[in-house]
Amino acid sequence: MVPSRFGGHVPARHPALRYALRLNDHGYFWESQEILEAVWAAAPQGGRERILLRACIQIATANLRLRMQKPHAAARLLGEALGELKALGLRNAGGDGFADGFPVFALAELVKAKLGRPQLAKVDWVAFGSVSRT
Repeated sequence: MVPSRFGGHVPARHPALRYALRLNDHGYFWESQEILEAVWAAAPQGGRERILLRACIQIATANLRLRMQKPHAAARLLGEALGELKALGLRNAGGDGFADGFPVFALAELVKAKLGRPQLAKVDWVAFGSVSRT
């Protein structure tokens, strides 16, 4: 489902991307990460989508680490994802790609709230669908 290269941007409604996000939100973190990595590899170099996809990959991987009861590894990955989301916020928006319509600020706030907890647990995993579109 993923082309070898996306031209210009990754469409927000691309089936592989939407499927990967839904897989994460239904607890299939490893599968989600694998598809997100394929989409990331096909995304245009230097584009905003690559930054957001990297953050999504880190979040899906952190979710998997939480399931494996490795809260320190999960916290490290969520911290890296938060850094990517902050970097994305500094880049100009204004298109119709995945990164342009995604609620980046809301996702960053959710990740920040999770990282503010004294100890992460399995129930602290992050669902992409839990953030509202802005």
